Amino acid sequence: MSTQHPRRVLLLLSALLPLAAQQPPLPADLDACVQRAMTTFEVPGLCLAIVRDGTTALAHGYGVRNLGDPAAVDAQTTFGIASNTKVFTATALGLLVEQGRLQWDAPVVRWLPAFQLADPYVTRELTVRDLLVHRSGLGLGAGDLLWWPASSYDRKEVVRRLRHVPLATSFRSTYAYDNVLYLVAGELIEAVSGQTWEQFVTENILQRVGMAHSSVLHSAGRVLHSGAGNTAGTHAMVDGELLPVAPFTSDNTNPAGGLMSNAEDMAKWMQVLLQQGLLADGTRLFSQATARQLTTIVTPLPIADPDPVFGELRPNFNGYALGLGVRDYRGHKIVTHTGGMPGYVSRVLLVPDLKLGITVLTNQESLRAIDAIVFHVVDHCLGASDKDWLLIQQQAEARAHKQQAEAIAKAAAARNADSHPSLPLDRYAGSYEDRWYGQVAIELEGDQLVMRFAQTPLLAGNLEHWQYDTFVARWRDRSLRADAYVTFALTPGGDIDQIKMAPASPAVDFSFDFADLLLRPAKRVAK
Repeated sequence: MSTQHPRRVLLLLSALLPLAAQQPPLPADLDACVQRAMTTFEVPGLCLAIVRDGTTALAHGYGVRNLGDPAAVDAQTTFGIASNTKVFTATALGLLVEQGRLQWDAPVVRWLPAFQLADPYVTRELTVRDLLVHRSGLGLGAGDLLWWPASSYDRKEVVRRLRHVPLATSFRSTYAYDNVLYLVAGELIEAVSGQTWEQFVTENILQRVGMAHSSVLHSAGRVLHSGAGNTAGTHAMVDGELLPVAPFTSDNTNPAGGLMSNAEDMAKWMQVLLQQGLLADGTRLFSQATARQLTTIVTPLPIADPDPVFGELRPNFNGYALGLGVRDYRGHKIVTHTGGMPGYVSRVLLVPDLKLGITVLTNQESLRAIDAIVFHVVDHCLGASDKDWLLIQQQAEARAHKQQAEAIAKAAAARNADSHPSLPLDRYAGSYEDRWYGQVAIELEGDQLVMRFAQTPLLAGNLEHWQYDTFVARWRDRSLRADAYVTFALTPGGDIDQIKMAPASPAVDFSFDFADLLLRPAKRVAK
């Protein structure tokens, strides 16, 4: 039995508590931090959700839903969360595993016998777990042109065409982020449950969590065109100017990024993740075993030294689990993911040992604005020394823009502007085909070559001569920000043998996987 004075013991214990536990739940300057980030990076509106110690500390909207419209963002304004949808798909698979209807390490072809990748060995060995962890051998963003920009292929046709997408590396040897295998996961959920991915996730996750104002459909963004609904508009920097851009409304890739949500609902979701599947009513959405699966690293990621100003962000461990990234920050494990689609960017970040969760959803494509806010909150909760993350992100953005400009200038300087095409322009026109994508037409309109992707209406653009037999496709929809080199190779007889493509700028999004295309005159493509 202790003889110490009780009050003295309490004072001693208080002094020994981690500094983070003595911090106010939110930074006093949080609103000012958010407003600075929005102003600096030209973000019209965002919503912020913070949960701590089992309660929602904040669910709040900032700014406006649309440029030029005073309608304010609030806690129920919906935004596209894009790839933060992936953990919902992983959770859905986990529920089916708990029911004994799937196994994490059993081959996908057991339930989807028609599924194929380019290598028969990979097809046979690829497991349910492999669908989620970006180590199949597909290259970065491989196959995304089948659905992005919106194509006329349905989800089943996208999955069928994957058998022709070339593998870039050996199986399970390399991390390369993909979306298309999450589409396969959606088809797997339907094959096993008898419900579409949308039905299964709505009934078994959203409704049980109480995410009443969330939707599993990209097409929910169509309310933007009617002006109805409490939904944030979509904006992006186009040629240096912040402009409204069209929302992505195809439902092909819902299992990889289709969810629309808001601050209130994302707070509920983070609570479930932090409570390892426990719901507010005391029942379980998923088991602790599934929670461990979701947050256990499967695919290690290389650790590189970051820019010195980001020193605190260099992890000691880093990897991809099931729809979530897992690494450390200032000695604490963090679980996080980002999401990006036209006009929306988001981040969800959890610090499990602090029971802390932060979600930021924006209606502009600025992850730097988000991270300036997120790490300001995390540092406060850790009792870390003050660091001006906004200034750091601003400096990093300036360096990134400089590097991109230098790369473009270097390419221009190396160009032989005095060179000419080998053939008259009409000889380049014709119907071409890639085995996995399909048909691409090149037509001569007046004195201008025009390229059109048959299944993707937005991919239509003029071919401007660059040098020799290389042109640049300038897409007519400038909001795509994805101009591409188009290089023709000739046969000894002077006919077109093949066409290869490549992004014309390092700023082009990786989902424009032009480099995986091998276009040949259509009559020569083996079926």
